[in-house]
Amino acid sequence: MNKILVIDDEEHLCWALEKGLRQEGYQVITATRGKEGLELIQKETPSLVLLDLKMPEMDGLEVLVKARELFPKLLVIMITAHGSIDTAIEAMKLGAIDYISKPFDLNELKIVVRQALMVSRLREEVVFLRSELNKKHGRILGNSPAIQEVNNLIERVADSNATVMITGESGTGKEVTALSIHNLSYRREKSYVPINCAALPETLLESELFGHEKGAFTGAVSRKLGRFELADKGTIFLDEVTEMPLSMQVKLLRVLQERQFERVGGTESIKVDVRVIAATNRDPLDCIKRGTFREDLYYRLNVLPIHIPPLRERSEDISLLTMHFMQRFNPSQEQMISPEALTLLMNYEWPGNIRELQNVIERSVILSQGQEIKVQHLPKEIQKVENKKNDADQGLILNFPDKGISFDEVERELILKALEKSRGNQTKAAQLLGLTRSALLYRAQKYQVKL
Repeated sequence: MNKILVIDDEEHLCWALEKGLRQEGYQVITATRGKEGLELIQKETPSLVLLDLKMPEMDGLEVLVKARELFPKLLVIMITAHGSIDTAIEAMKLGAIDYISKPFDLNELKIVVRQALMVSRLREEVVFLRSELNKKHGRILGNSPAIQEVNNLIERVADSNATVMITGESGTGKEVTALSIHNLSYRREKSYVPINCAALPETLLESELFGHEKGAFTGAVSRKLGRFELADKGTIFLDEVTEMPLSMQVKLLRVLQERQFERVGGTESIKVDVRVIAATNRDPLDCIKRGTFREDLYYRLNVLPIHIPPLRERSEDISLLTMHFMQRFNPSQEQMISPEALTLLMNYEWPGNIRELQNVIERSVILSQGQEIKVQHLPKEIQKVENKKNDADQGLILNFPDKGISFDEVERELILKALEKSRGNQTKAAQLLGLTRSALLYRAQKYQVKL
């Protein structure tokens, strides 16, 4: 039940409003002095306050200011005398949501109160739904320790203004990560503007990033706003930033340092407040060594680094992702996947990562025609994984020489093979050998195996 507080020095008006609003189902309390009203606001936390503008000792504006300091979201409707409209407008600037002038019709007041409470409820619902949406879509899908760590990083860096550098192979979800950071930040109400730095030639890239003035070059028939300008107060996502030409890297570095730029063909400096998130599928340090990426730009971008692991290093997430994509591409019914098909998906290396898995599931959903996804619905390269598994089931084959063999050499060779198969992932290599990661590290150190 909504609780309404009436603060007015006219006792008969308080009585009339209390009686009329109780008929509408509201709980009503009254006060005839401003100080008494403030005490009731603290004690009763009303849903809405009807506040008279003209009162002795403490007027309505003073009560309004102090009440809003206590509860910034408190709904306050001012009651004004005829001829006090300017003061009522001042009250709305101070946080009142509406005003009604004396003398007023009680039914009119009831409508104003009902609408104010309805709008407040709708706003609360929007905030709640947006919060739930951010909880759902503000995290990368997966239960593996690696992805849990990524999600923890996203939550920790979201409300910072520092630049973020996201690294990871193609298809791992770098743009999803960038969008998650934006959606969880205080900038989420503003624009999220992505641009692929590898998709445009240098001449077009400068215009896309910083905009251009009319007549700046052939074809510039009007002024164009650049991505940085469009992202003001929001977030810009620079995908494949290591593919940016060196000359453009210099200009980007200046924007990051000074937070201002000029449009192509222009002389006016434009200041922007933009959160920058960059991403690359390459090793930035390797690009620096090859001279294709500026070291100073790297350190400017790499303030908050996030690395997205490839799907092969978090195979425990494959079943969850599979079910997610099956629901996306066939939302009308609950589709199943055979254990044999799921096993193949779990054993596949996924060079294209999550993007490849998504495409495979979309294809399989279509081919299965809404029925259970089986092995024959999967691509041929994934079906071949079964043969590899069958070969492995034959057991370990060793050529045992007559003169014997060094057990240490065998163990060292097994560690090297496991690291090769896991592409250097220590946790997966340890799993392949039936060891804990700490045991693998101990044996690697013992046999001088470089990790």
